[in-house]
Amino acid sequence: MSHLNDKVAMRHMDIYMEQEEKYIEAVMSDTEKLQSKLQSEMASRLHFDLSTSPIRWGPWLYYKRVEAGKQYPVLCRRLASLNEQFISNKDPSGGFDFVSGKKIEQKLVDYNLEAERFGGYAYEELSEVSPDHKFLAYTMYDKDNDYFRLSVRNLNSGALCSKPQADRVSNLAWAKDGQALLYAVTDQHKRPCRIYCSMIGSTEEDVLLLDEPAENVYVNLRHTKDFHFVTVNTFSTTFSKVFLINAADPLSGITLVWECEAQAHCIVEHHQGYLYLFTDAAKGGQMVDHHYLLRCAVNASSCPRIWERVFDDDRDMVIEDVDFCNTHLTLIIRENCSFRLCSVPLPMPARKEAVRLKELNPTFLPLPDHVSQIWPGPNYDFYSSTMRFTISSPVMPDAVVDYELSSGNWNIVQQQNLLYERTRILYGSTSSGGIANGSLNNLNSDFLNEIKSEDDNLWNCLSEFYACEQYDVSSYDGVMVPLTILYSRKNKNKNQNPGLLHGHGAYGELLDKRWRSDLKSLLDRGWVIAYADVRGGGGHGKAWHHNGRQHKKLNSIKDFVSCAKFLVENEFVQENKLAGWGYSAGGLLVAAAINSCPDLLRAAILKVPFLDATSTLLNPILPLTAADYEEFGYPGDIDDFHAIMKYCPYANIQKDVLYPAVLITSSFNTRFGVWEAAKWAARVREHAIYDPKRPILLNLTTDIVEENRYLQCKESALETAFLIKMMES
Repeated sequence: MSHLNDKVAMRHMDIYMEQEEKYIEAVMSDTEKLQSKLQSEMASRLHFDLSTSPIRWGPWLYYKRVEAGKQYPVLCRRLASLNEQFISNKDPSGGFDFVSGKKIEQKLVDYNLEAERFGGYAYEELSEVSPDHKFLAYTMYDKDNDYFRLSVRNLNSGALCSKPQADRVSNLAWAKDGQALLYAVTDQHKRPCRIYCSMIGSTEEDVLLLDEPAENVYVNLRHTKDFHFVTVNTFSTTFSKVFLINAADPLSGITLVWECEAQAHCIVEHHQGYLYLFTDAAKGGQMVDHHYLLRCAVNASSCPRIWERVFDDDRDMVIEDVDFCNTHLTLIIRENCSFRLCSVPLPMPARKEAVRLKELNPTFLPLPDHVSQIWPGPNYDFYSSTMRFTISSPVMPDAVVDYELSSGNWNIVQQQNLLYERTRILYGSTSSGGIANGSLNNLNSDFLNEIKSEDDNLWNCLSEFYACEQYDVSSYDGVMVPLTILYSRKNKNKNQNPGLLHGHGAYGELLDKRWRSDLKSLLDRGWVIAYADVRGGGGHGKAWHHNGRQHKKLNSIKDFVSCAKFLVENEFVQENKLAGWGYSAGGLLVAAAINSCPDLLRAAILKVPFLDATSTLLNPILPLTAADYEEFGYPGDIDDFHAIMKYCPYANIQKDVLYPAVLITSSFNTRFGVWEAAKWAARVREHAIYDPKRPILLNLTTDIVEENRYLQCKESALETAFLIKMMES
């Protein structure tokens, strides 16, 4: 199945996929009406935005919009100075009038035409407008060759530039005020290893700036937000380094500014003569649990550079992320399990000693209840004091919010309103009755907390209809694991509800607890939705991540089992009516939990799961990264091999045991091969006790479902119908 270029093998694959498809159709034949109903429900909740919320950068507003009858969007821009005269105040479609406003709109890239260039498919990974707004550099996926191709388009003429046009491009950054483009390319194993500089309009060959021949070294590049520098990160299994390139003269060489141990997160920014480093690197050889912020002068003469701490450690206020503009530093912080967002004016006071964040009197920005994640927006305009963030919650559709840090005004510029079945897409001073506007002036944090708790409809919050509760669950070793439980207030019946438990627990990544409109179909049918923040995931420090990876991966699995038992024992979910859900590495988590405790779940959904860890790590058919081996281990090492074998889902399938019903979805367009899912399904069918009420279904697709809303609804309807059928059978 992995011989993708073997035509004979692929013919056999087609027959195999057709057989699996027919098996699903046979098992699910009595749910056709239910699937159709679910698909209609889910489609009705999709916010078919005419336009993304415009991004202000300099004089322009950039956005993507979908034209009637077209599959792919168009990238456009319009002058902000002409925007207000085409704003419509008519509800429910308040916002820019695209009919009369066409006269000020400039089409930059029509991705429907790009699809014609790339075999009927248009998937863009990178897209960067030059700082002078004259060019757009972007990469499109070449499906036939399985890599991303770089193109540069002249935004004044609309024509493609003759160069650079490169293949296997993984990163890019503008320099020299838009006259030069730096880009990184990968080798045949998809390892980013070389950096080139191309002078726009020049006929000369692109200049090789960096070449890393070592197979375990990866490179990455980005520009600082003020475009003064380009930073180059190189990292391997033994080190992490950051180099600096002067953007005004990108051919002048690269300078090492930071070096630390492997797998450290290192982001360098520049502000008025100072370099700021946001990192979680070890201090004095001792691992730290959280990120911290350092700074040093750009022209520092010491070698190595002496970096100063900006903030003192504060266990009560952990910094999760930072973002810069010319006038303010914004910080996403965590207090226990709660996220907050604050800003501090720049430049900061000149002090040699670190200070506590509280001493700088940060301004706390308003947020709704139950925030599960805060995402910094693009925030391209370094010289604007308006910064955009996306706020996520289990009981609220994502809200895109502009915070004007100097004046204190804030505005929700995009959010789906499920109560009125419409989506707010606004920009500028025209908001729907002003309900989504506010001011930060003279508001302290206590008063802001009162606002958000008293007026959740400001955020289109659904907590009036759906309860969101937080619990700490004791795992097998006494460690407390956070568990989030979501249910319909109308349909909650003690010890009578079916439930769905989500888990991930890998790479130190936050478990995605955002509101999902497809889950509304389960919630409204009385289901309990739960999220287990098991060890190995993010949001609780580096130690939490490290205690759920490599030799300690079993901790993640046992945490998930403990949370599942908690739901049943505390009568949130009826016994024998709990299902599991895992995506990618989360699929490994759920499958391993099933192996360890087959009667734990009645059903499970495994989406593009990582199921044969031993074979994949030993003989990677698809390229893996250093982070994959750091997460799961190096099976070439005998100790790591035995540790992986203890939890590998494929290697630990039990014989003559009744397994839950499982629906596995996999695709050829994922990091983990479809053969992993097929092997696991085949072995479970062979080893486990056969029960027609507990089928093992394998849904294989060649499509990239994430890029097609129709396919998304269809797949979600199948999964939901499967769960409902298994609980009722």
